[in-house]
Amino acid sequence: MIKLGLVSPIGYKNTHITNVMISVKHLDFTYPGADVPAVKDVSFEVEEGEIFGFLGPSGAGKSTTQKVLIRLLKGFEGEVNVMERALPSWKEDYYEHIGVGFELPNHYTKLSAIENLQFFGSFYKKKVRKPQELLEMVGLGEDGHKKLSEFSKGMKMRLNFIRSFMHNPEILFFDEPTSGLDPGNARIIKDIILDLKNQGKTIFLTTHDMTVADQLCDRLAFMVDGKLALMDSPQSLKIKHGKRLVKVAYGEAESELEFDLDSLGHNEEFLRILKEERLHTIHSEEATLENIFISVTGKSLQ
Repeated sequence: MIKLGLVSPIGYKNTHITNVMISVKHLDFTYPGADVPAVKDVSFEVEEGEIFGFLGPSGAGKSTTQKVLIRLLKGFEGEVNVMERALPSWKEDYYEHIGVGFELPNHYTKLSAIENLQFFGSFYKKKVRKPQELLEMVGLGEDGHKKLSEFSKGMKMRLNFIRSFMHNPEILFFDEPTSGLDPGNARIIKDIILDLKNQGKTIFLTTHDMTVADQLCDRLAFMVDGKLALMDSPQSLKIKHGKRLVKVAYGEAESELEFDLDSLGHNEEFLRILKEERLHTIHSEEATLENIFISVTGKSLQ
């Protein structure tokens, strides 16, 4: 599906030709027995090679939307197309083209890490990557023959992560991919996600961690109470919602002053500080994504 100048229902506009991998229009989903829809009139598109972040607190509807897209939930209303094909028309071959990293790892604890990867790899018709190669990517190279019952939660999360792309899918769905990981291993996971993007993969990422979203995502969609509240790039959001100020910390007493960003070049005191004082820090007063989310939705991410 080739589009030019596509405008989304909430104002996002592309000015270049794109290949749309996921198209969602007026999606509604209500769980059986529920009175209120979990997802209400949600519309968005995800481009090829894009990391698209779906953000919101628990219960916002982001995981429900993802479960619809990976065909765990059926019976939705609206129109969903994946790779130019209506979602309901896909058969089992759908899973040759997508990979899923669930928030909660699901493996066979009596099997080793390598045996788990071999077992899940046998489901695919296409050639899969070698288990040892995958394990080494996430620091599990020496743990391949250990049973999963001996793995910590963080080790299981990393195994779950590499399992999602072992068959080289075009689209990847990640749900809280760094949850439960220490900073070092979280950095490894984020670097791999960026590398997958560089390979041309399309990535749909659900999270409530704004730091992860800011570091990884090309665009973000804020979801609250089953609806999309806002959608844009992280940088655009911070520019639109931030203050046009620069804060400078300087001198032995670590004095701090704020200056108007638009008149910096003509501000005599700012120029004097640059020339005469010892600077500690200088940075713009951009808004954080979490503050933007709270400002737009009136809700926190917890």
